[in-house]
Amino acid sequence: MTAFPVRVLRTALAALVVLAALVVPREPLGLLALPVEGLLGAALLLLLPARAVRPAATVVGLALGAVGVVAVLDAAFRSVLARPFDPLLDAASVSAGVEFVAGSAGPLAAAGAVVGAVLVALAVVVGVTLSVRHLAGIAVAHRRTAARTLAALTPVWLACALLGAPVASAGAALLVRDHAVQVRDGLADAEAFAAELAVDPHRDTDGLLSALAGKDVVVAFVESYGRDALPLVAPQLAAGTAGLEAAGFASRSGFLTSPVVGGNSWLAHATFLSGLRVHDQRRYAALVESDRTTLTSLFGAAGWRTAGVMPGTTREWPEAAFYGYDTVLDHPALAYRGPDHGWATVPDQYTLAAFQRAERDRPHEPLMAEIALVTSHAPWAYVPPVLDWAAVGDGSVYADVPPGPAEYGGAIAYSLDSLVSWVETYGDDDLVLLVLGDHQPSAAVTGAGDTADVPVSVITRDEAVLDRTDGWGWTSGLRPDDAAPVWPMESFRDRFLTAFSTEPDHPAR
Repeated sequence: MTAFPVRVLRTALAALVVLAALVVPREPLGLLALPVEGLLGAALLLLLPARAVRPAATVVGLALGAVGVVAVLDAAFRSVLARPFDPLLDAASVSAGVEFVAGSAGPLAAAGAVVGAVLVALAVVVGVTLSVRHLAGIAVAHRRTAARTLAALTPVWLACALLGAPVASAGAALLVRDHAVQVRDGLADAEAFAAELAVDPHRDTDGLLSALAGKDVVVAFVESYGRDALPLVAPQLAAGTAGLEAAGFASRSGFLTSPVVGGNSWLAHATFLSGLRVHDQRRYAALVESDRTTLTSLFGAAGWRTAGVMPGTTREWPEAAFYGYDTVLDHPALAYRGPDHGWATVPDQYTLAAFQRAERDRPHEPLMAEIALVTSHAPWAYVPPVLDWAAVGDGSVYADVPPGPAEYGGAIAYSLDSLVSWVETYGDDDLVLLVLGDHQPSAAVTGAGDTADVPVSVITRDEAVLDRTDGWGWTSGLRPDDAAPVWPMESFRDRFLTAFSTEPDHPAR
C-alpha cells in the first residue's frame, strides 16, 4: 500500500473517531449528523497561529474525549437506572456495581471489569485527542481548502437547524449543558433537602402507633418487585391471596412510586423509612447524618424491639444506628451454610426461616422488623423452589436443590411464594406484614418509558388493622388493580403513622 492511501485512511479514521465522539450516542442519525461543535472547533483552530494549533488541539481533544466517556456512561446509566450519569454523586453507584459483579462473578471478574473500563476510557480519550491533533494538522496545512469547506458547511448547518432537520447536531454541547445544569440543580437541591430535614412533624408526637400495640410489624422489601412484574406473577398472587384467606388472613394492595429504577435499593429503603424523597447519594448522606426520625426509630420509641434483616450486607453498616435498629441480622449473623450462588447468595426462604428462629420463635416483646429479600436481584442466578420449612435448616440443603429457571418473573414468584408460605406457617393474630418492592427492574427488563411504581400490600388477620386502611382505597388481595391509588413512596410513613396512631394530629402528605 502506498503512502498516499495510508494518509487518506488515517485521516478518514481520525474524522470518523471525532465525529463519533461528537454525535454518538446522543444523535438519532448517528454518524450522518453534522455537529456544530466540529464546525466551531475547526474555525477556532484555523484562526490560531500555526504554533498554537497543536497545543490547542490537544486541549480540545482531551475535552472531547472526556465528553465521549460521559456520553457512554450516560447511555449505560440510562439503560440500567433510567437516569443519566451524575459525575459528582455516582461513585457510590459505580462501587455498588463493582461489588455486585464481584459477588456474582467473583473478584477477578470485578477487577477485570474495572481494569477494562479504565482502559476503554483511556483509549477513548487518547484516541480522540490524537485524532483531533491529526485533523488540526491537516487543516492548518491546507488552510484555504479547510476554510472553503467550513464556509460551505456552516450555512448548511444553519439551514438545517432553522428547518428543524435532525442533521443539525449540537449533541455534545447539549450534553455538557445538561450536566452543568445537573450540578447546579444538585447544589440547589441540597439546600432544599436541608430545609426538609429540619421539619419532622412526628418527632415529639404522643400516641404514635398505639393502634398496633402488641403486634409484630414486619416490612418485607422484595428486590426489583415493580409494577411490570404483576402480569408475570398473576397466578402466584391469586394463589397467595386464596391461601392467605384460607389461613384467616386478609390483604389489601396499592402502589408506591419509588425514587429509583433498576438499582440503588438503599435509596428506596431510606425514602420509605424516613418519609422524605431520597433519590440520590447526596440526599442519602445528608439524611443518615441527620437526626430525622424513621419509621423504625419511631417504633422503637413506642416500645417495639426493632430489627433489620439484611442478607446482602457483608460489611460494617454504620447507617443501622441512624435507622434505629436494636439488632441487625446481616449476612454473617444469618449463619447461612449453603452454597454460594453469587451476590444474592441467601435464598429468601432461608432469610425468613433464620429471622423466625432468631426473633419470633422465642418469647419476645412486640417486634418491628425490616427484611430485605434479595433472591430476585438481577441476574437471578439461583431461584430455588419453596421447601418444607423443617428442611431449610442451616441452608446446606440448597447444595442438593436444583434451581428453577433463572429469570425475572420466576425470581419474583419465588420471593412472593416464600412470604406467603411463611405467613401460612408462622403467622398468628399478632402479625402485620407489609410487602413492597424497592424499585422496578432495569429498562432492559421493562423497556423504556415505564413507571417507577412498585406494589405494596398489607397482610393481617386483625380486621381492626385493615379497618384503619379503609381510607386508602387499596384493592382487596395481593394484586392491586391498575387503577389502585399511586402514592409517592415518601408519603407512606406519615400516612401509616396517621392511620395507626391514637391522635393523628399530623395529616398525611
